[in-house]
Amino acid sequence: MALIYIENVSFYYLKDSPLERKALNNITLSIDKGEKIGIFGETGSGKSTLIQLFNGIIQPTEGTVYLKGKNIKEWSIKDICKTVGLVFQYPEHQFFEETVFEEVAFGPKNIGVKEDEIEQVVKRALQNVGLNYEEIKERSPFFLSGGEKRRLAIASVLAMDPEVLVLDEPTANLDPKGKREIMHYIGKWTNKNKTLVIVSHDLDEIIPLINRVIVLHQGNIIFDGSLDLLFKKRDSIIKMGLELPQILEIVDVLERKGYNVDGYITLNEMAEIIIAYKGFMASWKR
Repeated sequence: MALIYIENVSFYYLKDSPLERKALNNITLSIDKGEKIGIFGETGSGKSTLIQLFNGIIQPTEGTVYLKGKNIKEWSIKDICKTVGLVFQYPEHQFFEETVFEEVAFGPKNIGVKEDEIEQVVKRALQNVGLNYEEIKERSPFFLSGGEKRRLAIASVLAMDPEVLVLDEPTANLDPKGKREIMHYIGKWTNKNKTLVIVSHDLDEIIPLINRVIVLHQGNIIFDGSLDLLFKKRDSIIKMGLELPQILEIVDVLERKGYNVDGYITLNEMAEIIIAYKGFMASWKR
């Protein structure tokens, strides 16, 4: 049984109005426990709309969303929050408490964590994203730096220990150091037997954390498979006007130079190939 199953789902914004827009077109998708998935596509492709279906923030215009085999409409908000945690692209949109402590504590309190356990839960959640509990607990969420806000938003979801963590552009508008830090803490979380879904327009950034890629284009799934399969199907992705990860662009150059790369490789493996491939740099310059 799939953890999340989306069956023949379409979603319209402003349905039956002059401004009607179809964001998702007859999507069917299955997500199993423990998967690490990256959702990729251009702006307006339907990525954010799709993940908001996972925890019932929006309901499909057509079709059905199932969570653990049961229609998500039959789930309570409390039970959904224990199962699927969603971190929005703009963390300040989900803050509403006066202090960091209260912000992180809100979720656990509402899913039934005992009062005498709340402090430890909050402390652990903050530490898991690299925030010092004593230094930050009384500060306002709205006056943190961009990176601190992003980590706080993740901590607020991790405090509820969900089975699925869904992140919408987790490193958007962060500097390179902030991006590395966020990806580091997400990577630590993925060591557990949990399910991870990351929405991003930058596959280079998330490839180290995922083993499955879903590509959306104009509300349709145009690719769903492993990193190995993505390597083999990259021409069709290019035809859609989507920007490939840098590693795939390097693969194209290598193959044009006569070096065959079979399946997905890491950046370190790519470096070894380039070093071993005599004359590569000289021919590149020419």
